[in-house]
Amino acid sequence: MLLLGVAAGPARGQVDAEAAQALAKRNDCFKCHAIDKTKKGPPYKRIAGRLKTKPDAVEVIVEHITSGPVIEFQDGTRDRHKVIDTTDPKELRNLAGWILSL
Repeated sequence: MLLLGVAAGPARGQVDAEAAQALAKRNDCFKCHAIDKTKKGPPYKRIAGRLKTKPDAVEVIVEHITSGPVIEFQDGTRDRHKVIDTTDPKELRNLAGWILSL
């Protein structure tokens, strides 16, 4: 049911960037990601560039940040992606929309 709500997420112009960045900070997302620089994980702009033309881009990001998939970093190490500490669909869609707006 969450994914249906995600599909109907906010238009990218309606993103609350401040709230999205606060959620990212609270979850230590910037430990591995930056907006436009490669850290341990890819920059958000690269993620947005890869996904923003896909109709299910918000769903893809929400699934990734809520399911904790095993990911491989550029250095070849593997780890589980941290799961975001909220289940609020609006917060999740807003974070995904913010990433896609970059």
